[in-house]
Amino acid sequence: MTTTKTKLIGCWLASIAVATAPVAAADKVVIGDPGWPGAKIIAHVIKTVITEKLGGEAELVPAKNPAIYAGMDAGKGNIDVHPDVWLPNQKSFTDEFVDKKKTVALSEGYYEGRTGFCVPTATAQKHGIRSVYDLATPEAQKAFDGDGDGSGEIWVGASGWASAKINQVKVRDYGIGDFLTPTTEDEAVFYAKMAAAVKTGEGVAFYCYSPHYVHKLHDVTMIDEPQYDASKYKIVQPNEDPEWFAKSKITTGDQVKTVRVAYSRSLETRAPQIARFLQNINLDADAVSAMTHALSVEKREPGAVAAEWVANNSAAVDSWLGL
Repeated sequence: MTTTKTKLIGCWLASIAVATAPVAAADKVVIGDPGWPGAKIIAHVIKTVITEKLGGEAELVPAKNPAIYAGMDAGKGNIDVHPDVWLPNQKSFTDEFVDKKKTVALSEGYYEGRTGFCVPTATAQKHGIRSVYDLATPEAQKAFDGDGDGSGEIWVGASGWASAKINQVKVRDYGIGDFLTPTTEDEAVFYAKMAAAVKTGEGVAFYCYSPHYVHKLHDVTMIDEPQYDASKYKIVQPNEDPEWFAKSKITTGDQVKTVRVAYSRSLETRAPQIARFLQNINLDADAVSAMTHALSVEKREPGAVAAEWVANNSAAVDSWLGL
């Protein structure tokens, strides 16, 4: 009995040692940073766990979605991880690299995201804006004309975002495009403009999603869209067809998103402990929202925010590591 118990304890200790043993020095992981706050802070959480809990090396590199997926597909270590895969927004990429080529894997854990169009609550109340169809009016054209050129504007996202393409189609198919011109620019640049507009009471219409710090920073309202209907939601991404815009048609709101981490399957042999961690990582929307608020509103350094979260949530992190 004593011998059996001793063997069991020995096996248990050995399993812990294997799970927490430092990874090889050569196991450097490169995490793509597509730029939005949620992706940036999750990338730093991943980096913190790899360096502080697994003893590996990790770095972040800025890159757009196509470059990140191409890097993961190549499996040569130039980019190994996408920290914030919104599905079905990025479905064209996961169809190709996860399902077809099988060079990329997705985490089992995920958090939920919601997307739509927002306007400042004061603007919504002043102009009676409740739905996307209220943006397709001459009144909206005047209310959202920020540059005085006679046409209103609506920010549909940053260049390179899959969601920006979706929103361009929506603006056309909801009839909004006759009154508001869709614009794309870096998120930080747009939100600086939006803050100035809100301060002066000007109207601003924009793509919004949750979790996101904007909902804590400003009083904004996500306006109504028709309930999601798969039969009325067809999006073709540019990497699928150069005539993507003409071949897409969307007259319904988005479905609730699942947001996962993607990683190159080459890590399964190059750095198996890190691959297992990425498979198990499982954040929730509240955690992501709180961290993006600290990053974007409180202007804290992302590495410090991530390190603090990892230190304060050891039970969750241990579960990702199989402890």
